[in-house]
Amino acid sequence: MGLFKRNPFGHILIIKKWLIRIFGAFTHRRYRGFNELQIEGSEIIRNLPDNNVLFISNHQTYFADVVAMFHVFNASLSGREDNIKDVTYLWQPKMNIYYVAAKETMRAGLLPRIMAYAGAISVERTWRQKGVDVTEKKDINPDDTENIKIALKDGWVITFPQGTTKSFKPVRKGTAHIIKQHKPIVVPIVIDGFRRSFDKKGLRMKKKGILQSFIIKEPLDIDYENDTIDEIVEKVEYAIEQHASFLKVIPAEIIQEQEELNKTRRWEY
Repeated sequence: MGLFKRNPFGHILIIKKWLIRIFGAFTHRRYRGFNELQIEGSEIIRNLPDNNVLFISNHQTYFADVVAMFHVFNASLSGREDNIKDVTYLWQPKMNIYYVAAKETMRAGLLPRIMAYAGAISVERTWRQKGVDVTEKKDINPDDTENIKIALKDGWVITFPQGTTKSFKPVRKGTAHIIKQHKPIVVPIVIDGFRRSFDKKGLRMKKKGILQSFIIKEPLDIDYENDTIDEIVEKVEYAIEQHASFLKVIPAEIIQEQEELNKTRRWEY
């Protein structure tokens, strides 16, 4: 039975391990070779507990961002100092890394379905369908929040709290509710260069020779009992450098859109 040991979601760990090894070997040169991934803060990864850690990040592509995180996390845990030299760090990868992704994205083709086995927590987006914002929100699927709870209890969870690859979109309040409810260690990550390197899906290389950046910040200081949802949202926005104050000039339409979204979105991913 040891050979077919499963994680809490029923995935056979030996299959997951080989998927991470194969995809890692295949994608390594996308971050070290064709492009150069500049990393800061790998020592922070090594000092984290084995579970109940929530990584929050800005989002630039559907898949390349997450793949880079699997590389950086495992390289850091294997003793690499701010680099992903020698992909052998994936021979014994950390098996309890999960990432939150939209169900419609993970069902869009065979490759995303295979990649989902490596650790996707698929959730139904309540505000967006087929790449378009919807005015009539769907109800939250309670199974989605339960799965995130299970994943945090088992290990590390990666989430993109804006729920979109577009810059400076509002952080969804669902992320703040998860933080307040489950009290994870919250580690911010700020990435750049992925949008220039890859297509929107992050599967096809668009340009070579791009300097990609991957900055891991110290865990957020959060008062889980007393901080309000809005205060946690603001902390997240600043931490992943997606607060409106990071824009030198804020277009009027962005301000108006943010105000409208903040009125209507109370619990979203």
